[in-house]
Amino acid sequence: MDILPAAGRPLPVGRPLSGPSPAPTLVYHPPPMQVLGLETSCDETGVAVYDSERGLLAHALHSQVDLHAVYGGVVPELASRDHIRRLLPLIQKVMNEAEIERPAAVAHTAGPGLIGALMVGSGVANGLCMSWQCPVIAVHHMEGHLLAPMLEDDPPGFPFLALLVSGGHTMLVSVRGVGRYEVLGRTLDDAVGEAFDKTAKLLGLLYPGGPSLARLAEDGDPEAFEFPRPMLHRPGLDFSFSGLKTAVMLQVRKLEASGVLDQARADVAASFQRAAVDTLVRRTLQAAEQTQASRVVVAGGVGANRRLREELAARFSGVIHFPRPEFCTDNGAMIALAGALRLADAAAPSVMRASARWPLASLMPPGVAQRPDNE
Repeated sequence: MDILPAAGRPLPVGRPLSGPSPAPTLVYHPPPMQVLGLETSCDETGVAVYDSERGLLAHALHSQVDLHAVYGGVVPELASRDHIRRLLPLIQKVMNEAEIERPAAVAHTAGPGLIGALMVGSGVANGLCMSWQCPVIAVHHMEGHLLAPMLEDDPPGFPFLALLVSGGHTMLVSVRGVGRYEVLGRTLDDAVGEAFDKTAKLLGLLYPGGPSLARLAEDGDPEAFEFPRPMLHRPGLDFSFSGLKTAVMLQVRKLEASGVLDQARADVAASFQRAAVDTLVRRTLQAAEQTQASRVVVAGGVGANRRLREELAARFSGVIHFPRPEFCTDNGAMIALAGALRLADAAAPSVMRASARWPLASLMPPGVAQRPDNE
């Protein structure tokens, strides 16, 4: 079954016969199918229903920010327990809004992520599928982010270049189709989201640090401090953010010693953000030039950063696709969509699939056998 993801219309299966005289063609239009998507890879519980004909029918998200804020970061055991508490009520809510009694399949994030949190989603997905007698689909979390722009009214066509930026990943990916990914560059140390969070902690900002730092940067001077842009003059397309983070730490210590950190906090935030965004944009432009890409997709939580969106839009001459901010962070809609595109990978609900590590490059097109690494 072929599904057109964004417009939500099924593609006809079958082609007109060739020859001098047009012949009548039998075209099979698969019936609309609803896929329930579950996202539990970290600290957000996302649920959605995607219809192969009508598109996204309903979605809901519960964030655990308040739960983890007191600890200054995600506590894996608490995250897993909260997923258990939130998942079934959210499923009921979303299915009521979508006005369906049961889906045709259930897709869940199988990795990468926190293993306990992933097992919650996998266990619930398999249990529901046994009850509903429908298949289950294991989805790669990063593939969900890569496909999230297809939830928009003006989706990107293949091929495109993707800048995938989140709390745990920073990579440039050449996307030729579903399951056809070539990783062109990746971070050698901290992901850019981690660099945002750690810099925010240096500045005494509350969890979650990335959004807090971006808000503080709005009041600062981005040219107050000149921070490094690591790796940009080296061959290849890899990233590094540890040197930038160290430079910020040394500057913060100097300002603390001088007793002027409070007055300079916003300037440090703005200068750090400028350096991080400039690094991302310049690497993306290099990758676009090397691959002759005319379309760029920005996906992942950091993709919601306003400065990144503005800089890339101003400096890239081609077409840029951003998911709306609610689909940049972890969400069930992207998992439901990815599941709808991978109906050929649906399996009987018999084995829980969860992998803390699962290389994106190991994915294959739909219908080709693939499993998370540790199965």
